Amino acid sequence: MSSLNDKLAAALSSREKRRIRRRLPVSASPVLSSADFTSNDYLSLATSSILRTAFQSALSTAPKILGSGGSRLLVPTPAHVALENRLERFFGAEKALLFNSGFDANVAFFSAIPQPGDVILYDEHIHASVHDGMGASRLDPSNLIKFSHNSVAALKRSLRKLLHERDDLRDGRASAFVAVESLYSMDGTFAPLHEIVHCVEELLPKNNGYVIVDEAHATGIYGPQGRGMVAALGLEGRVLARLHTFGKALAGSGAAILTTELIRDYLLNYGRPLIYTTTLTYANIIGVECAFDMLENGSAEVLALHLLDLSRYFLELLRPHLQSAPPELLCLPGHLRTDDHKDSTNSPSDPSFPPPTPIIPLLTPHPHSLAAHLASLPQPLFTKAITWPTVPVGTSRVRVCLHAGHTRDDVKKLVDGIVDWVQAWVAREKEVERQWLNVAEGEGVGVWMESKL
Repeated sequence: MSSLNDKLAAALSSREKRRIRRRLPVSASPVLSSADFTSNDYLSLATSSILRTAFQSALSTAPKILGSGGSRLLVPTPAHVALENRLERFFGAEKALLFNSGFDANVAFFSAIPQPGDVILYDEHIHASVHDGMGASRLDPSNLIKFSHNSVAALKRSLRKLLHERDDLRDGRASAFVAVESLYSMDGTFAPLHEIVHCVEELLPKNNGYVIVDEAHATGIYGPQGRGMVAALGLEGRVLARLHTFGKALAGSGAAILTTELIRDYLLNYGRPLIYTTTLTYANIIGVECAFDMLENGSAEVLALHLLDLSRYFLELLRPHLQSAPPELLCLPGHLRTDDHKDSTNSPSDPSFPPPTPIIPLLTPHPHSLAAHLASLPQPLFTKAITWPTVPVGTSRVRVCLHAGHTRDDVKKLVDGIVDWVQAWVAREKEVERQWLNVAEGEGVGVWMESKL
């Protein structure tokens, strides 16, 4: 093997030994919707006969469905422009700009918009695409500042330190960007958007503080007609940019940044992931249009309400069982352990905030074992084991994603499977302990202690 092959193989071997090597999921047969607890198809639109029929009908009458002809800057694409105009009206945004993915959109924005001398403060759980965008930006690494997850206090400390040290931030010559997600994909936590926006406005009164919100996992589920958490909280006019994606709850492909006309124009000129790639196909655009028809006519809202009801039901079933389970074996994250975690800081008039989340992490040091157990049931259930480097060391989990297509019976089967795994694990641990006690009693404590060394 060449030196390159040796190094690549060694890196993969290292991940294999640590059980963090990534592989494509494989299934011998199609995964039933009722058994899918891992995909981001939150509203089950990917299997919706209503959306499928509407999509097929729209394809049959569309003047163009194949390809797109190239980059947005190479050929005119009236269907894309029409969708952007619709998004502007639907979201109440000044301008919308389409991208091939949320990843591309974040890389384009964070690599291009912050100018030399500006700073970016980002939540420690922000998506990898924001990290890639920041890494490709013209900012000095010292101006990329992480703050603790959802901690407004930590954000304030960092901003105050910067303001104390830098005249250009105090007088408005430099800008500060704050990057957050409205709903975090691995934790199911909601950003305290009201407090974050207020913090930025209060500490940066020269209007040089900008909040950017990634709504990828909230689109279609929260807010009026699925407009997301920014709209749910009435913050549309107080954030610089919102990212909405079409590949999760909307069963499509692509994304859009909602922002100002100036920033849209700047991205058309400097956003490399937009400029140097073939844009979404006409079929992609048609599919997104059909999904937004369902948002606007209210049929998706019915699905979203059912989804959030299932989220409550799942936790109501699981929590009592986890009270008797060893927390070091399996537990929920702190924000989901009880139902008295309500936080009114985002919406003072709505004591039900934060809302339920379809993303529920089951924290365990043995995520592969739990996921394998669920997949081995007579009626297999598919979840995903998540480990470092996707999540921080010591926070391995099985990530459960609920869907509107699930029933309460489906959810109960999942809870039963989780409880079976816990009980079997505890029983094995007790059997091992019993065997060691037998050794200690039969052969003496000395032999037992030697065997433990």
